[in-house]
Amino acid sequence: MLGLLWIVLGLAFLLSLLSVRGEAARERYYREMLARQQNAPAPKAAVIVPVKGLEEGLRENLASLASLDYPDYELIVVARSQSDLPGWLVPPQARVILAGPGDPDTSEKINNLLAAVAQVKPGTELLAFADSDGQVAPGWLRALASALAEPDAGAATGYRWHLPQRPNFWSLLRSVWNAVIAGNMGPGQNQFAWGGAMAIRVESFHSLQVPAWWKGAISDDYRLSQAVRAAGLRIAFAPGALVASVDSTSGREFLAWSRRQMMITRFYAPRLWAVALTAHAIYCGAMVAGAWLAANGSFAAAGLLAFNLGAGWWKAARRLALARLAMPEWRTWFDRYSKLHLALVPAGTWAWLWSALSAGFGHTIHWRGYRLTLRRLPSP
Repeated sequence: MLGLLWIVLGLAFLLSLLSVRGEAARERYYREMLARQQNAPAPKAAVIVPVKGLEEGLRENLASLASLDYPDYELIVVARSQSDLPGWLVPPQARVILAGPGDPDTSEKINNLLAAVAQVKPGTELLAFADSDGQVAPGWLRALASALAEPDAGAATGYRWHLPQRPNFWSLLRSVWNAVIAGNMGPGQNQFAWGGAMAIRVESFHSLQVPAWWKGAISDDYRLSQAVRAAGLRIAFAPGALVASVDSTSGREFLAWSRRQMMITRFYAPRLWAVALTAHAIYCGAMVAGAWLAANGSFAAAGLLAFNLGAGWWKAARRLALARLAMPEWRTWFDRYSKLHLALVPAGTWAWLWSALSAGFGHTIHWRGYRLTLRRLPSP
């Protein structure tokens, strides 16, 4: 039994060492990409955002997408039906498309995206996809276009930061949970593109047969990512395309949401899910093992526990610093809540274990009034 406890502590120590590698390179990448995006090529673009009813901050989120610093783009707001679209919140310069029911075996979001793509203006060279629950900076589209111009880039992606304006324990815990994913994005190949800040060339969208990859799917971003990676191309991260989600959440909502995210990952990127489950089982096991051994007089175990916790806090502090660098308009939020964010890092590790472990059971999720059955899909 004691031997097993020491093995878990040792594995957590090795994982902690691996987790802090590459942070200097990640910071250099952030700074280089942020400096480069203003002078990057800006091809004619369409920004597509699907909407599913009224939600917190929708007016501000759509307004931010209508106010981008980009020379030639069209904002398309798409919904299944008029009842899903609070028209008084849509910016006047946006074009509205009603997609209709679409393919019953494919998610409503994907059906909406396909309907919008089919109606982009002639000459459009770049497709950018956004979610309705996030606010973007004026340079958001330039950042995606800049990353997409990188060698071998088949798609570009940003990611979200949860920055709740009315923070409670669960909202801040969601911010900590989600930041772990953002902290893994950087130079080189990225594991997936995120659908709330995702761009692809129109030519690539069709040559990679993205509509065929999307057929029968629930996740737009994981399937597009599979298409890009199957073609041997890179998913390039755009630090300037980080998105702020400012809404709050409850405990029940957070636990259901995080489980749903990991269930989708389990079906569309099973290796990522397995890595997340294994790593966080080791980290949480090491907390228990280290605390038990230290309480029984082991100074070495106390030292390993302190190192593992310290590495986690240091990595979280780096994530916050890079997000602050890429999102200067949210500096006040980071000034006010960074310490609370850091204080919840150990709890975030346990939340990760919960979401990954609970996602290992079942194959249905509930989203926006739908009960969706997850299944693994072959390549088209």
